[in-house]
Amino acid sequence: MPAVAQNMTATATPEQSTAGDASASPEALLEKAVQNPVANLISVPLQSNSNFGYGPHNRVQNVLDIEPVIPTNVSDNWMIVTRIIQPLVWQPYPDSTSSGTYGMGDLNPSFFLSPRNAGKVIWGAGPSFVIPTATSDILGQGKFSLGPSLVALTQPGHWTIGALVNNVWSVAGSGSRPPVNQMLLQYAVAYQLKKGWYVTSSPILTANWRASSRDVWTVPYGGGIGRVMKLGFQPINVTAQFYGNALYPAGTSPWGMRLQLAFLFPKLSKAQEKMLMEQAIKQLDQEQTETQHKQ
Repeated sequence: MPAVAQNMTATATPEQSTAGDASASPEALLEKAVQNPVANLISVPLQSNSNFGYGPHNRVQNVLDIEPVIPTNVSDNWMIVTRIIQPLVWQPYPDSTSSGTYGMGDLNPSFFLSPRNAGKVIWGAGPSFVIPTATSDILGQGKFSLGPSLVALTQPGHWTIGALVNNVWSVAGSGSRPPVNQMLLQYAVAYQLKKGWYVTSSPILTANWRASSRDVWTVPYGGGIGRVMKLGFQPINVTAQFYGNALYPAGTSPWGMRLQLAFLFPKLSKAQEKMLMEQAIKQLDQEQTETQHKQ
């Protein structure tokens, strides 16, 4: 199995995305900060990864990642962002044209210490863990692994440019399973369009340092499009991306599709709450005026 995939896409963080610009509207903050992986709000992304052409029979491997992001303020200047990835995996058997197994993969929690009031560069650092929760031997590594994780990004104008990297080593687990030494690197480039739309490229590169030289790297290329909008009263972020793999281990997928639906729960500053209230009052006054004119 390739390294557990993290995703840089999170959602809005009013304190970080505009470097303390309280005059920015909540809608603008959501659109601007949707690429921030250390968001100062709760979000619940559901990310579906379909890997095509898997194995000798060109099967499809499916991985649904449930990725809650939970921030906790620890002081006036710092917060800890907890990002948990729980994969649900459909894994085709390599020697079969139809059968496979379905279940949980290994749990991957990460913890980022990040400044609440970031400047031009937003960053976070902390440990990442891989916990052997897989329900089948072929769905996980059978090892408890840990290592450092670092994320940094900047958002000049309509652009977001950043990267997330971690490396984990196994420290415990089944003695019959091979040791783990793997790296994950995800860089992201996104451009914000009008009406909540954006284009993005955020490929996830992985390196299994213990594999043979031919099978060390998975190097994808591609991208897609997304939109921040509301489903009723609920802000959501939807994305669709496609990636080909320039390099990939033997027997794995040459290309794949990534679809994501993220439920957003932004935390607003007092100034932004006041702005929303004023907008609501203004809209109510306009509706009452229109009703009186019709009468």
